[in-house]
Amino acid sequence: MKPPQPPQQRRQSFHMRMATMDKLTHLALLSVLVGLLAGGVIIAFRLLIEAVQVSFLPNADAENYEALSWTWRLGLPLAGGLLIGLLFHAVDKKHRTVGVIHAMERLAYHQANLPTGNAVMQFLGAAISIICGHSVGREGPAIHLGATSGSRLGQWLHLPNNSTRTLVACGIAAAIAASFNTPLAGVIFAMEVVLMEYTLAGFIPLILAAVTATALSHWVYGPEPAFSVPALQLGSLGELPYVLITGLFIGCLAAGFTHTLQFFSGRAKQRPLWQRTTLAGLAVGLCAVLVPQVMSLGYDTVNAALLGEIGLGLLLLITAVKILATTVGLGLGLPGGLIGPTLVIGACAGAACGMIAALLSPDMVSNPALYAMMGATLQAPLAALIALLELTANPNIILPGMLAVVSASLISSQLFGKESVFLSQMRALGLVYHDDPVVQFLRRVGIANAMKRDITRSPAQLEREQADELLRQHPQWLLVTETERPFILPGAELARHLQSREYDMIDLNEIPAKRRSISPIDLRATLQEGLELLERDGADALYVVDQSTPADQAVYGVVTRENIEEHYRYSGSHYINTQ
Repeated sequence: MKPPQPPQQRRQSFHMRMATMDKLTHLALLSVLVGLLAGGVIIAFRLLIEAVQVSFLPNADAENYEALSWTWRLGLPLAGGLLIGLLFHAVDKKHRTVGVIHAMERLAYHQANLPTGNAVMQFLGAAISIICGHSVGREGPAIHLGATSGSRLGQWLHLPNNSTRTLVACGIAAAIAASFNTPLAGVIFAMEVVLMEYTLAGFIPLILAAVTATALSHWVYGPEPAFSVPALQLGSLGELPYVLITGLFIGCLAAGFTHTLQFFSGRAKQRPLWQRTTLAGLAVGLCAVLVPQVMSLGYDTVNAALLGEIGLGLLLLITAVKILATTVGLGLGLPGGLIGPTLVIGACAGAACGMIAALLSPDMVSNPALYAMMGATLQAPLAALIALLELTANPNIILPGMLAVVSASLISSQLFGKESVFLSQMRALGLVYHDDPVVQFLRRVGIANAMKRDITRSPAQLEREQADELLRQHPQWLLVTETERPFILPGAELARHLQSREYDMIDLNEIPAKRRSISPIDLRATLQEGLELLERDGADALYVVDQSTPADQAVYGVVTRENIEEHYRYSGSHYINTQ
């Protein structure tokens, strides 16, 4: 029977197991926990918003902002903007950044570590914004909250950063699934828009997280989809030209939306946040006085457009004013999402196109609602198609949907030169989201998987007996950290030096050897972080430690640039070829 390990050694063994835990089975089990966490947070977010809305809106209808008087429609967004500004002004500046862009930035630049404080501000700020009728969605905040759920679980378990990154994606997929009741679209959105990569190892955990969150949402809200969609199908192939024109029109609107959002985002940056959010609330209030349908989520407007209950003129007016209200509000700093508003814009614009097509060719157009669903698409083509399929539960929608989505994407990206609205927002902040296959591979592999463990720590000066004892361990590297500039040298070179003649004392700083400068790196880091650290410090190698426990001086291994390149040659080429 083996004697029990000391507490420090048990902790080191646990951290080592966690750092090399990139097996699909482990991630799959953890993804279920993330699905429960993210789903629970999103349900709490929705319940809070709906409880407050029901308490003051006419007929206890959470979407009935249209029944408010014009003074309420003006004053409520204005007061909400001021309250949000004061709330965010009262907290530390580092906790003020929220939303999808914050989640993407933390994935790209902070090893998927999303702070709890920002998530709390997102929860409160977005809830106030939606309740007060601002033209924002709940899906963007849900993505931030879901991502934080996955990140905090990964940090708590001391997982490697590449595994935490997968759990963040699981949280995003779960959040989208719980918000829209579209589990597969949540998975595709997380991989297409946020991670910007597709891998088999990523699909399985994300699917499990999305299924778990959707099951939790069904338990609370039931299995009904977010929208009441009538039975739809293409009447004949003769409708395809009208579908194409609808897609082209939506592509123009998408480009206009992105451009307008960039315009307002660049304005008033020098003003205090509370002034910007108050001004945004005033702008949304003025829009709501004219067109009350632009307030809050607007899912009732989407349903009305699908059922053909809104006239052509009002559809066009809602489309234009919703674009203005959304881009002004989000551009000036209101905490909310843009996915929901783009669905409203797309549905109204698509329904208007359908009505115009029906007027031009009444015998050709089967149902104008079909065009509303063609317009209600996201910037991500595959995620949009999957969302169409799940929202309609009708495979007949796929053929016209593919044409509309592709034509809209081509017009927005190729004719107007607009990239994803999230990427354009990151670029405006001076941030770059690297998505080439090499970087993706390096981000997915933990530094612990490439390190060499046959190392021995050594003092810089040691006696002959100490040197002989070290060499009996047959180390590949000797690590010397008790100097101004830590270094490693091959153990074989110390052995060769000792064979030359007898020594009483050996100074590893002086013996003939190829010494390499070395810097510490955290056990949970990725290969990408390792390369970046080598470049930044000008070091030749890295020694791996657990930086979460500074008192623990254990060194787990050494990684050289050659080790990283070797790992990439043997594993990375297969990864690239499968992309």
